[in-house]
Amino acid sequence: MTLTIICLAQAEGRVHDFQLFKDDIGDSIDENILVEGDSGYQGIEGLHAKSKIPIKKPRGRELLELEKAYNRRLARERVAIEHVNQTIKTFRILKDKYRNRRKSHNIRTTLLCAITNHELKIQKG
Repeated sequence: MTLTIICLAQAEGRVHDFQLFKDDIGDSIDENILVEGDSGYQGIEGLHAKSKIPIKKPRGRELLELEKAYNRRLARERVAIEHVNQTIKTFRILKDKYRNRRKSHNIRTTLLCAITNHELKIQKG
């Protein structure tokens, strides 16, 4: 796992992460890259064969111990990704209402991701 931001997708207004993935990112990700998503990415297996999402609890029964262990293992892997997301959100441009020109939003967020990648590389080694 590199913990490097490799892709940034944006939409005007409120759009679910998985919808952005389907519309903008899904076709451009190499089939050899492992995609780990949260439970909001149900159905990603049909779009990207090499993907992992948590197993949802079926109606009327509990998860098996093996399924719970898989979910815990996936959560341990994904926590690093969530920490990178949290690092990006320290820049208020990504969590507050954007009050500048829309044209400049994409370039600014791309620059912030580049800065974050640079900081992550420095912290690593």
